[in-house]
Amino acid sequence: MKKFVVIAWIVLLSSFKTANSPTGTLAGSVIDNATGNAISTASIEVYQGKQLVKKIESGANGAFVVALNPGSYIVSVSAKDYDTKQLNVYIKKNETTKLKVNLIKSVVIFDDLEVMEEEVEEDATFCIAYREAKKDKCMEKSMGAAAPVSMQFAVADMVYEEGNTEEYDYISENGFKDAISDPLSTFSVDVDRASYSNVRRFLSQNQKPYKDAVRIEELINYFDYDYPQPKNKIPFSVTIEGNTCPWNSAHQLVLVGLKGENINEKDIPPSNLVFLIDVSGSMGSENKLPLLKQAFKYLVEQLRPEDKVAIVVYAGAAGLVLESTPGTNKPKITAALDMLQSGGSTAGGAGIQLAYKVAKENFIHGGNNRVILASDGDFNVGVSSSSELVRMIEEKRKDGIFITILGFGMGNYKDGRMEQLSNAGNGNYAYIDNILEAKKMFGTELWGTLYTIAKDVKIQVEFNPAKVKSYRLIGYENRILNKEDFNDDKKDAGDIGCGHTVTALYEIIPAISEETVYNIDPLIYTKQVVGNSNDLMTVKIRYKKPDKDNSKLITEKVEAGKLKSSNNILFASAVAEFGMLLRESEFKGNSTFTHSISQAKSSIGNDEYGYRNDLIKMMEIAEMLYK
Repeated sequence: MKKFVVIAWIVLLSSFKTANSPTGTLAGSVIDNATGNAISTASIEVYQGKQLVKKIESGANGAFVVALNPGSYIVSVSAKDYDTKQLNVYIKKNETTKLKVNLIKSVVIFDDLEVMEEEVEEDATFCIAYREAKKDKCMEKSMGAAAPVSMQFAVADMVYEEGNTEEYDYISENGFKDAISDPLSTFSVDVDRASYSNVRRFLSQNQKPYKDAVRIEELINYFDYDYPQPKNKIPFSVTIEGNTCPWNSAHQLVLVGLKGENINEKDIPPSNLVFLIDVSGSMGSENKLPLLKQAFKYLVEQLRPEDKVAIVVYAGAAGLVLESTPGTNKPKITAALDMLQSGGSTAGGAGIQLAYKVAKENFIHGGNNRVILASDGDFNVGVSSSSELVRMIEEKRKDGIFITILGFGMGNYKDGRMEQLSNAGNGNYAYIDNILEAKKMFGTELWGTLYTIAKDVKIQVEFNPAKVKSYRLIGYENRILNKEDFNDDKKDAGDIGCGHTVTALYEIIPAISEETVYNIDPLIYTKQVVGNSNDLMTVKIRYKKPDKDNSKLITEKVEAGKLKSSNNILFASAVAEFGMLLRESEFKGNSTFTHSISQAKSSIGNDEYGYRNDLIKMMEIAEMLYK
């Protein structure tokens, strides 16, 4: 009897240990930051809150491995003669989180005054300070000078004069390509939606938008479509539909749609966010800094306890006004936002440098790390040219930090620059024209905005000349890639957020058409061979997981005559027709506002939040303005 009890106890204990055994792994290495040499016998302490969970030492090669339950941890790494380093780590179930710890040799500290390296111009004439609410201590972040105890930027003899200096990059619309000589269409996906809300801003003021403010793919992608959820652990589904082209009945229209996986909020890793806010003089009007503060307050209300936020601001210089603060302390974050005031010039480059620095200092390994830049894009101090800023962002994306860019205001808005910065980093771009747009971004689409599920997503379509005479990609002009870029994992491309949909439309001229598209001589050295395949086209998609550098491939063959249509392609084509009319496109064919309105109404489908009805109102305003 005693033997049976002992065996039963062992079995029970064994099952208890199995049920509670760690299901994630932390694997890392400790190295000397200066020499790159491994540091052995370094102490690695893993904490959850204030409780020590594990304590181990690095091996002879500096490596260490520890099994942990899923969740957030603080890893403290120390070694003799080196400064201790603490890192935030998020462990996922059945996954390995990799960590590279660079320790710096200890140095003698002469003063307990905290000094932060500021990325500012030498001739900056002012500095920044922030006084924490209900505290006497002033955290001065300056270049050694005494900072005023306020959130004001004082610049002598500087007056901001607002004029209409809005800037948009020129768009040369995609033309028709010959399916024999040029059968491959390659482009980066685009989930940006800034163009739509910017166009809405113009129309709501009874103004025609600038032609180059209209990016048709951003109008189409403003809306979600009824695509299925992905399966088989692929982060997005692929939907392909076909229909007669509404503005030219002799042509066909093909839709390629992607749907990002909807992930439960509880399964999304903790977020390390840095708000990078432009508080220069140009941001003083009601639709800029005041609206910006409202938008960010709405975002703060959605934060979870495991999320954290820091705030960096910039005018003629850049400064940290709120250290990284957990989502449980919402009053402290909103108090910092309330104290922001506008004034001065715009050192955007300095702000970007500092924001990424703060994000890196608070980096959560295995978590969601993102800078959110909010500005009118009118940078004019220090690093301010678009090319320099783009290079800076390209360099920073290597740190695994994503970026969201939010545009505000009018009159001096620099849309082209904001879009270029978004494209250069791993990120997305939106324009906030009213508080309802902020609610859409940070409410119903919060994690689509802030959490990336697939990066560097590229699409390559190969058209079969036996079925297609020529084709045209509608929109995506500034997302076009070379055909060889598709298999090059070093080439950057667009990102897809949680629950995002991406939609692309091709206008196709069938092979049997007698329509003349080109006025060029036949090629002499190229054999024109057309096969007997019944395929219309082959769609290939490459993507990377957010923390990986190698891409995965999805391939879908599309058989001619087998494509079906639904409200997806009908509504998307109505939006495309509307965009071509706003652009006064040479490819608009028989498009009319009356037809686009009618088709949008007939294919409106599920419109839970009323966004599609709002589009129809915009169409009706445009119809009157363009008569």
